Amino acid sequence: MSTQDTIAFIGYSGHAYVCIETAQEMSFDILGYYELDNAAENPYDLAYLGIEEGFEKNESLLFGSIGDNTIREKVYHKISKIKEGQFTTLIHPKAIVSNTATIADNILISAGAIINAQSVIETGCIINTGAIIEHECTIKAFAHIAPGATLAGNVTVGKRSFIGAGAVVKQGVTIGDDVIVGAGAVVVKDIPDNITVVGNPAKPLVK
Repeated sequence: MSTQDTIAFIGYSGHAYVCIETAQEMSFDILGYYELDNAAENPYDLAYLGIEEGFEKNESLLFGSIGDNTIREKVYHKISKIKEGQFTTLIHPKAIVSNTATIADNILISAGAIINAQSVIETGCIINTGAIIEHECTIKAFAHIAPGATLAGNVTVGKRSFIGAGAVVKQGVTIGDDVIVGAGAVVVKDIPDNITVVGNPAKPLVK
């Protein structure tokens, strides 16, 4: 089996499990995982490959399987300086991705997700189970679209933003960077950077 068929994961906890099973569905040979420490739980019986010092000798593809958007971004950029070009994207066979969509690297597209015509998914994003990304949407780097969320056409989601499970975003809306949209929220107007919105219609969360 060639190195192009072999993958190693960076991070090994809940989100990584979805990534691992997606890689299995794609018939990757999984080399193991990198973490700061040997994982206390190892449900997939993977080999522990150590910390990032080992990347220089690893010729397999890599995938950053870290759920936290900010940490995933930091790790991606750190490792890219060592092993540029080795990150790959995982697309579950039961996802639907338009052949006119633009898909960058280190993206997870889970089972049942739909990405429609002319959409752009930038580096490091998570498009989770059953999420719908309609035509001409742009999902900026390291954002996370949670299970069952729906983005109507021409929506923009900013860097590191999180769209909660079952949320709906109206067509043409722009969501800023580092935004949290609560589960089930309905977003009908633009959202600025660095706030959390909840409810229907979505409004800033009052602490």
